[in-house]
Amino acid sequence: MEVKSTTKYVRLSPKKARDVAREIQGLPVSSALDILTFTPKKAAFFINKTLKAAIADAENNFSLDADGMIVKEAVIGAGPVLKRFQPRAKGSAGAIRKRTSHISITLAEAPEGDAKPKRVHVSKQAATPGA
Repeated sequence: MEVKSTTKYVRLSPKKARDVAREIQGLPVSSALDILTFTPKKAAFFINKTLKAAIADAENNFSLDADGMIVKEAVIGAGPVLKRFQPRAKGSAGAIRKRTSHISITLAEAPEGDAKPKRVHVSKQAATPGA
């Protein structure tokens, strides 16, 4: 079963939020929460909030165990753009585009034989031969 949670109209550029969302895709929920908690970006706060809402929906509405779930997909869509102007030289105006985002996170039940995360991060020291 899949559980989807959405946060709309977040005052954050989608391009900046997608970097954080890519880090948690395919990971177990507990690992994703750890990564988001210690990521020093504004996007991590909002994605963490949406992920916790999806976990609460899974537990309370669908009676699923959060420990056995993975982040199937984390999608950051573009929301409406607030258009502002700043005065420039010789009476002209420069456009300022204040972008917003829609954050959608889908959780799915992990396959039974898959207890480890799919992605493994390898340090550069361990990856270089002869070092």
